[in-house]
Amino acid sequence: MKLELVLATPAFLGSAEAHSLLPRLSGSVTEIDEQILEELCDADSPKGILGVVRLPRTGLGGLQALPDRDVYLYAYRIQDPGNLGALARTGEAFGSGALILSPDTVHPNHPRALRASAGSLLRMPVAVGVEPAELSSSTLSRKLTSVALVPRGGTRLDQFRPDYPLLLMVGSEGAGLPETILDQADSLLTIPTSESVESLNVTVAASVVLWQLQRQRAEISR
Repeated sequence: MKLELVLATPAFLGSAEAHSLLPRLSGSVTEIDEQILEELCDADSPKGILGVVRLPRTGLGGLQALPDRDVYLYAYRIQDPGNLGALARTGEAFGSGALILSPDTVHPNHPRALRASAGSLLRMPVAVGVEPAELSSSTLSRKLTSVALVPRGGTRLDQFRPDYPLLLMVGSEGAGLPETILDQADSLLTIPTSESVESLNVTVAASVVLWQLQRQRAEISR
């Protein structure tokens, strides 16, 4: 991640916050009119300073060796940037080692995704444009057990005892995971819910599963 440009208003440059922050930044700061800064920012209330950062995203090969964790996430065609950001935040909260995104998933650099992640998309390893077939590639330095999350018909979460390390695969908001992914998964997993509820939001579902897996691992380690 490289900071390429910093813009700041005269009011911010004269503040105590600026005197504390600016010496720690690399490169110079360009003064900009407050109205222009507001037009450039997508935030409702800009704070008087804007940084332009290069944040490259690559495919699975860019991850090199995956971090040594028990659980990793694969998101298939997630469309809503808020869902993606929340998914990254949930993944980091419960110890996921990486977030791997399929083609046609919203880009992790989308402003709404970055905000919803509360910084997780800046810290977690993220791979983009990864086809399902690549998940079994030798690029993955660890043999992962793949688990597909489905609304019905899978092993109940409360009865699930996975083999680690595990790749948890979640699908798009409307269609879920396609049959091609379900067929290649080592197992299917279902969160027991009321029959009147067709499915859970993708991030909510992933949160429930990741929390349960973390709880199980903590009990085993005692």
